[in-house]
Amino acid sequence: MFDGRWRSTIEEGLKPVGAGLRRTGITADVVTVIGVAMAGATAVAIGAGHFRLAFLLLVLTGVPDALDGAVAKASGTASKRGAYFDSVADRFTDFLLFGGCAWYLAPQGRIMLLPFALAGAASLVSYQRAKAESLGFNARGGLMERAERFIVLGFALLFSELLIPVLWVMFTLTAVTAIQRFIKVWRQADRPVPPRAARRRSRPRPRRPVAERAERWRSQLESRRSAR
Repeated sequence: MFDGRWRSTIEEGLKPVGAGLRRTGITADVVTVIGVAMAGATAVAIGAGHFRLAFLLLVLTGVPDALDGAVAKASGTASKRGAYFDSVADRFTDFLLFGGCAWYLAPQGRIMLLPFALAGAASLVSYQRAKAESLGFNARGGLMERAERFIVLGFALLFSELLIPVLWVMFTLTAVTAIQRFIKVWRQADRPVPPRAARRRSRPRPRRPVAERAERWRSQLESRRSAR
């Protein structure tokens, strides 16, 4: 939801901050690594039950996650490699955070599986977008994207007595988001392909062997000579 409606506005507002960080010599990859490190510290704090500290660290985790793209654009180093690294780091960050929740819930029995189920559903949402974009479709949007998961998890850390109910809500809405994206891409894929796009997607005609082309050229040359 945030990604689809306000992402461009937020990125535009972060451009001056990214330019300032770039002037200090910090690269986008370094900012991404800092975000992963902060996520690891957040996971440890959650697992230890220090929820107020975990909330503060979660906020600090979101800052590098928002700024790495701005730094890359400000320095003119935005690339497919950087986008790939950022995407992998985001998935790793998700598993760290939900792993911390699972560690905290481990003494309570099977409920510790809930954060792992949530991490799996979140990965499915991200995978659908990546696969859809690789096929030329748009899968953005949904009730519970990554930004929303950060916000809701922060709420759970502030009110730790609601941690389990909030995780259930996150899991349900993340599953709904996965269904929303599947339906969205399914409908796009069901539309008829324009004729020009169909020609581009059609398989190229096989080239004739070299010997066959040479024989054909020779016969054409001989026919021209005989016609003179």
